[in-house]
Amino acid sequence: MKLKGRNKVSPDFSMSSMTDIVFLLLIFFMLTANSPNALDLLLPKAKGKSTNTQNVSVSIDKNLQYYVNNEKINGEYIEIELKKALEGQDKPTIILRAEESVAIKEAVNVMDIANRNSYKVILAVRPD
Repeated sequence: MKLKGRNKVSPDFSMSSMTDIVFLLLIFFMLTANSPNALDLLLPKAKGKSTNTQNVSVSIDKNLQYYVNNEKINGEYIEIELKKALEGQDKPTIILRAEESVAIKEAVNVMDIANRNSYKVILAVRPD
């Protein structure tokens, strides 16, 4: 009476299934981690629709530092930088990203520059 089976169990470990799982997790996290801004700004909340049209982004952080397209600039030269960035555009548009704690006069300053130069301004907010 033979009780021993013919098939032997192999103690070897295959890494191919582990590699597949790690690859799928990498793809999942890359798709779910969308970061439109390199700056960490806490935007005010509002209800409304979002837009994907963007010509120039102006960001103001809580330390009153100005950024045009994520490049730090001096606040005194914001109008010059905006004119350079928007020259030659058909419908020049500014996306204004002012942090929640920034005084409204700083945002109004950028809006005034846009009004003088006939630029369209969109105020960026975080969804409610």
